[in-house]
Amino acid sequence: MNIEKGKIRLLSILENTGPVKWLLLVLVTTVFTLVLYPNTIIRRHDYALGDVAERDIKAPRDFLIEDLSGTEKKRRQAEESVLTVYDHNTILIDTLRDNVTGAFSMMHTSGADADATDVSDEDASGVDIDGASTGGDHRRVRARRDAFEKKLGISVSAGAFTILEKEAFSLEIPTLILGILERILAKGVVSNKELLLKDAERGIRLRVVDSHEEKTIHNLDQFYGLDQAKAMVRIVGKPLMESLNYTSANLVVDFTQRLIQPNITLNRRETEDRKAAAAAAVKPIFYKIKAGEMLLREGERVTEMQLLKLKNLRQQSRLEKGYVRSLGGLILILSMLIIVYFIQTRHPGNGMLSSNKAILFLSVMLIIFFLLPNVSEILFKAVTRNTPILISDDTLFAGIPMAAGAMTVCLFLRFGTAISFAAVLSACAAVMFQGRFEVFLYFFLSGVMGAYWMQNCRERKVFIKAGIRLGFLNVLLVTGAAVYIRGVPGFDILWDWVLALLSGIAAGIITAGIVPMLEMAFGYTTDITLMELANLEQPILRRLMMEAPGTYHHSVVVGSMVEAAAAEIGANPILAKVCGYYHDIGKINKPLYFIENQMRCENRHDKLAPSMSSLILISHVKEGVELAKKHKLGREIMTAIQQHHGTSLIRFFYDKAVKLRGEQAVKMENFRYPGPKPETREIGLVMLADVVEAASRTLENPNPSRIQGLVQSLINKIFSDGQLDYCELTLKDLHSIAKSFNKILNGIHHHRIEYPEKSAAKDDKENHERTDHQQPKSVQRFPGKPKEDGADHLKRLGL
Repeated sequence: MNIEKGKIRLLSILENTGPVKWLLLVLVTTVFTLVLYPNTIIRRHDYALGDVAERDIKAPRDFLIEDLSGTEKKRRQAEESVLTVYDHNTILIDTLRDNVTGAFSMMHTSGADADATDVSDEDASGVDIDGASTGGDHRRVRARRDAFEKKLGISVSAGAFTILEKEAFSLEIPTLILGILERILAKGVVSNKELLLKDAERGIRLRVVDSHEEKTIHNLDQFYGLDQAKAMVRIVGKPLMESLNYTSANLVVDFTQRLIQPNITLNRRETEDRKAAAAAAVKPIFYKIKAGEMLLREGERVTEMQLLKLKNLRQQSRLEKGYVRSLGGLILILSMLIIVYFIQTRHPGNGMLSSNKAILFLSVMLIIFFLLPNVSEILFKAVTRNTPILISDDTLFAGIPMAAGAMTVCLFLRFGTAISFAAVLSACAAVMFQGRFEVFLYFFLSGVMGAYWMQNCRERKVFIKAGIRLGFLNVLLVTGAAVYIRGVPGFDILWDWVLALLSGIAAGIITAGIVPMLEMAFGYTTDITLMELANLEQPILRRLMMEAPGTYHHSVVVGSMVEAAAAEIGANPILAKVCGYYHDIGKINKPLYFIENQMRCENRHDKLAPSMSSLILISHVKEGVELAKKHKLGREIMTAIQQHHGTSLIRFFYDKAVKLRGEQAVKMENFRYPGPKPETREIGLVMLADVVEAASRTLENPNPSRIQGLVQSLINKIFSDGQLDYCELTLKDLHSIAKSFNKILNGIHHHRIEYPEKSAAKDDKENHERTDHQQPKSVQRFPGKPKEDGADHLKRLGL
């Protein structure tokens, strides 16, 4: 369960994160480039240290050799040129101001309150304490001092606190303290001035912590050391404290000295990072080898310097060529992926590709099947190494089941996307085979036809049928490729035919094997799974039939209605039908609270408050989602259950509540379903069919005109309520849906033949009492058959 929740959460994050698609694009492009051009990282050496040269080797052209010692020296110089970074904490004074001002303001206010309390207590007791503190007074004073120390941030002696109390915590004292602190901190206080002065010649980089602004400081003597700053307190404060008495002045000096903190600190980590960056930015120093210069003489032992020259020559030649090819391949692949993505996402009906989940799925499929040729080539060579099987390297590609990728994509993201996928994969695979045109055509045509034969796959055997068809197509294609490459082929083409046939069958088998895994990994639901869910023998549907037969019948009818309507508007009929079957499974838990399941019994809602009734109705959505999770019905079904009522209003119970309590006392939000509104056309169809089918049961005389009026009215009402805003149903679609619903409902409520009865009088009476859509109440007989003895005494079955 935790794994399932984690997977759902991961997919949700992917769907809601914007940069994911660009990261996936970069990832796919990088993988493709590395696989297409492996020779950019290949390094070969013809000689090792101490080998004897077989021939003279001269430099064919000018090239460079790195001067390692010179490069290292330049890097050390770059590191030394980096100035030491110090952080300037400009907000320290604001913090100290808040602490000092807050502490004195607190004590100044609480002191006045305490004095008033003390006077009141003295008057009440008649005892004159004359400055002597009782035990209670001492505890109170101690508590006040602790609060003052905590707020101020430094410890306060009992004597100093007594002085402050006598001064009634005069606000002049914090003003003087802050004035001295501001003057000293404005100059700058450093914790270790001796370490700072080591950079006096070069200067330092002073960085403001909060704004990250920087400047270079050369005059480092302007900053105070911590001891120096404390000594400056009395000097700076002397002109400010002329009006204070000696005791208070000393108190101000003491508090200020202890409040002073360094606001300029060494940032070692930033300094080291800048030095490392400066060293890394230094380009290697090379010295030039001229064309024609002798690199190695025949018969000489290879020295370390000669080996270095040879190595650099080969590396530069290969890397220059590899980098150019890699850059060109990178541009081509990136352009192809962007263009295909742009076309697919802008094409009408391909909205599903705008989700990050679909992009992730396609990226994974591209990477997996792009690595398949390498794996297949290794396997073929390993199998045929010690066997008499003759397989030409020119037609080795025929045995690679690349079509499985397009077939799989078609099952999840439709045929149009599979064509684009096959084009991208075929182009990249052709580059792996030296850009051969016949390879591209083989993989592309095979992939497109494989996807075409998988379009309407609703049975497992379709995989095998498609694989066999694809195998014979591959035989035809590989024959054309062999003739194109070698002219008139010989008997060796038989092995090519075998490979081609087996690759087609293998593509079908691979597709059948990976589809269930991809369904679980990405939360997709294929038509095959939907067909399995559409089986009315599913346990949850059988339970619905037994425990809530009215809901079961309603769900089956809704499924039929949405299936027909989906076919009319080009939606997925099987998905719509399955959503219709399961949309009300949440009613299983409380079936008798829903009108369709109340068989000749009282309505339980008659004894409930309207608000409670609405909660019961709303709860079937949440309970249905839980049942769908329990039975693993898939995300599409869970979404349909959650959204099939949207945010619609439970009008009956809302009107009932308004009638009982008044409109002002009733909140409409409490009588709405939680939503969200339908986000796909299939769920929108389920919402419309659910309402229309339920309402059609209430028609007294369901003739075609009444059914048409009901359908039109309900669809307009749902559309006007904004419930279809997010499901891409157009007005043209709504007209087609209404026609489809009318056709099915007219078939359900069609008039039946009235059979002749025994008594004309009884006939008249019953025909007067029943409605047109009810069957006659007498026993029906087949025309032309004689009445059997005792038939009039037969009781109705089931009663």
